[in-house]
Amino acid sequence: MTDRENAREIVLDMLLDVIEGDKFCHTVLNHMLHKFQHLEKQERAFISRLCNGTVKHYITLDYIINQYASLPVRKMKPLIRNLLRLSVYQIFYMDQVPVSAICNEAVKLAKKRGFTNLAGFVNGILRTIARNKEQVKYPEKDKDSALYLEIKYSVPDWLIKTLLSQYDLMTVEAILSASLKEKETTIRCNQRKISPKELKESLIKDGITVEENAYLPYAFKITDYDYLEKLNTFQAGFFTVQDISSMFVCQVAGLQPQDFVVDVCAAPGGKTMHAAETVKLVSARDLTEYKIKLIRENIDRLGFDNIDTKVWDATIPDPEIIEKADIVIADLPCSGLGVLGKKADIKYKLSNTQLKELVQLQRKILSVVKDYVKPGGVLIYSTCTINQQENIENQKWFLKEFDFRAESLDPYLPDTLKDENTREGYLQLLPGLHQSDGFFLSRLRKGKKQ
Repeated sequence: MTDRENAREIVLDMLLDVIEGDKFCHTVLNHMLHKFQHLEKQERAFISRLCNGTVKHYITLDYIINQYASLPVRKMKPLIRNLLRLSVYQIFYMDQVPVSAICNEAVKLAKKRGFTNLAGFVNGILRTIARNKEQVKYPEKDKDSALYLEIKYSVPDWLIKTLLSQYDLMTVEAILSASLKEKETTIRCNQRKISPKELKESLIKDGITVEENAYLPYAFKITDYDYLEKLNTFQAGFFTVQDISSMFVCQVAGLQPQDFVVDVCAAPGGKTMHAAETVKLVSARDLTEYKIKLIRENIDRLGFDNIDTKVWDATIPDPEIIEKADIVIADLPCSGLGVLGKKADIKYKLSNTQLKELVQLQRKILSVVKDYVKPGGVLIYSTCTINQQENIENQKWFLKEFDFRAESLDPYLPDTLKDENTREGYLQLLPGLHQSDGFFLSRLRKGKKQ
């Protein structure tokens, strides 16, 4: 078996775990990349793109298949429908792969996995779709904008309607279009160990392409590397992988050298490490020992000695830190709708009921962790979602219920991000409109203004 044949079978099994099962694509993909490090970089890249792409587009792929198959996708055997999905993805989105190879390998895989009787069915559908690629009919935006968005960007109907109730059509389409693009690797320099200038020079020396960030001087986009964890600069703890959006949490916190910071939902620790570059002590907490282990791994690699870790449920008050924190970072569990580009399967696994439950969980945690803030201290509330119920609506609720006030973010932001919202104390980043993931953050000062 060639590496490319093996790669398609690996992806097929991954899709069965993700689309048909309950596993998340990024988890399955990370496990695969560790397991198959022996494969050439090109093959690992092929697997990543084919798996991610098929998951990102599978509503669209099913729509295409249903136009040419005598049996609806939902009635097909799980292995067969996922074999068709990954094959149709190659036909439509990977032009460099010959159609003959796509069809032949799909037939071989069907036979190998015990579906010899359906090999002709698979072959017939794929060759018909390939011949009629330019004739596929899609919903028209002017006639049914919700259906158009659902099929073009592969997003469930209920979620499309939720987004359209909060943003205009042009904004929603920009967000969804960005979610389908290849995601780039953004890193934050560990300024405890190295300067941004020195890090950039070191990365370039190792043959990595480095691009400076438009918003923050200590953030870079990197490309043209093979395996991130093998980089000398990574092993030395000179940087951590973190999206620019979440870097703004510490950027707007106004951290001072003598501050005590509490990060209540800290894993895997990006914001904790960022804060630790400046402040005296950070207490990093999360729900399980596994999550704390992830934080400790980052502490060890990045070389911090001013971080205390603790397994703690953020919904339960900790009497030891009541009114002790100068800054509380509350980057809370959320729907993740701002990071669909990195975790595409969120949009399929999330439900409207879960969305409402998350809002209540966020409010429950905020009701507890507000008490950790000193009088006059700051609470930073953030989420990696674009859903307004979890964001600005939660901010409004919090300010109404508790003795806090919103403070302008403008002193901490680049001019390109300042607007009337940032003057009101919050920033909503949107993929497609900003150079980042979707993210919300709010700066809240304890004690009403005198």
